[in-house]
Amino acid sequence: MPVRFNETLQEFWRLKVSKVGVAFLTILVFLSIYVVTSYPLDFGVRYWNNPAYWADYPKSAPPSWVNYFSDQKLPEHYVLVYDKPSDIMSTESGRTLLYIFRLDFQADKPPTFISFTLENLTYYSDPPTARLNVKRPDGKDIKLYEYIAPAPYAGESPPYMRFYDIPKRISITGDMSVASALARFLLREYNVSIRPSEVNSIGQHTIVFSVPGPNKEFYVLKGEYIFTISIDTYDPRDNIGKVKLVIGGNVYGFMGTDSLGRDLSIGLLFGFPIALFIGIVTSTITTLLGAGLGIVGGYVGGKVDEVIQRVADFVNNIPLLPLLIFLAFILGQNIWILVFLLVAFGWPTLTIIVRSMVLQLKSSQFIEAAISLGASRLWIMFRHIFPQVAPFVFAQLIFFTPTFILLEAALSFLGLGDPTIPTWGQILEYGFRSGGIYVGLWWWIIPPGLLIIWTAITFVLIALGMEPVVNPRLRRMK
Repeated sequence: MPVRFNETLQEFWRLKVSKVGVAFLTILVFLSIYVVTSYPLDFGVRYWNNPAYWADYPKSAPPSWVNYFSDQKLPEHYVLVYDKPSDIMSTESGRTLLYIFRLDFQADKPPTFISFTLENLTYYSDPPTARLNVKRPDGKDIKLYEYIAPAPYAGESPPYMRFYDIPKRISITGDMSVASALARFLLREYNVSIRPSEVNSIGQHTIVFSVPGPNKEFYVLKGEYIFTISIDTYDPRDNIGKVKLVIGGNVYGFMGTDSLGRDLSIGLLFGFPIALFIGIVTSTITTLLGAGLGIVGGYVGGKVDEVIQRVADFVNNIPLLPLLIFLAFILGQNIWILVFLLVAFGWPTLTIIVRSMVLQLKSSQFIEAAISLGASRLWIMFRHIFPQVAPFVFAQLIFFTPTFILLEAALSFLGLGDPTIPTWGQILEYGFRSGGIYVGLWWWIIPPGLLIIWTAITFVLIALGMEPVVNPRLRRMK
């Protein structure tokens, strides 16, 4: 048996398509392992389908690398988060928590907005005070904003907890106090007199990232910006869970975002383990069930074979996709229900083919010899018949995998996939439903389609490499 296995492996590995298919599959497996180990299993419910989580992300933004193909470099969108302060300074009245964000800004346009967010604030005496300052590439400092946390309510006892359920999001853009601060900054540093209302119309974010020119024109200032959020606390036990700085932009990440601001690179990554799970698990169960029933029906014969074949013929003649659509709509949108349906209606074809192979093997001399030696039916089916049909069965398992991946993508595209997990089909479906394809959001439509094709081709290449193993006529002459 080891010799035969080694010969089979050598025959499979001889073809270039086999090597390419295995290389592709290795990439898919490693990406799937990375996703499973890096993201929580409830990512779909807790993050992907939670609009509040993506509130600070740009909507329908193309990938950042489009700047390499554009004459004018668009500003990137930055979401900078700190769970712990960069530094802590002791003061006479308590402590100052410093959160320092460094940003190398090289775009040809200013950002679209500036905001910062405070989450999970706890204090025990006086309310903490948060301040936002920025040091520009030209060395000039701007004190942008000051915010005092809500004071204790009547009858409330410490600790005082703020911004746990709903984070405090403070937008610099459109704030008149920031406009006044910027007007004073321009007058002091550049001798440019401008009213706060004019600052507000130009945009606070534009002035922060620009230098004034003649006729009150503003030109983008490139270089390193250092944003500092300082939080003055008055008790050693005062604490804040998370501080976030958002610099709005027109491009984001490696794969851009959808109309909800969701990072498509994360959704596409999460599609890898889902596709492999549905494809491999479903095809494995379907193959075992179909091959097992085919072997039993072909060898046992009689009424057992008649029942199996009639059921197989009936199920095999049912139009699969319309029935899956109907049952998925009736039974619910759940990944386990989908796997059950794919298995329930995917086994008959293999059963019919394997049965015909077993009928030929049934009269072979080695089977008759095993019977004469007193071997049981189960022993003969498992030790003598199955090894003969195993290469074909394994090849069918490989062929089934892309079929089920495409079926899941089709159901998800029709809005019948599991809504609790992101899949490539669902990303495509939402792109069509939200009109992304009609307004040219290609980064939303093309990547999931290419990944579906790539995954299907991976298993097709492996199946092509299996053909010489299944069909000896295709083997090279030695």
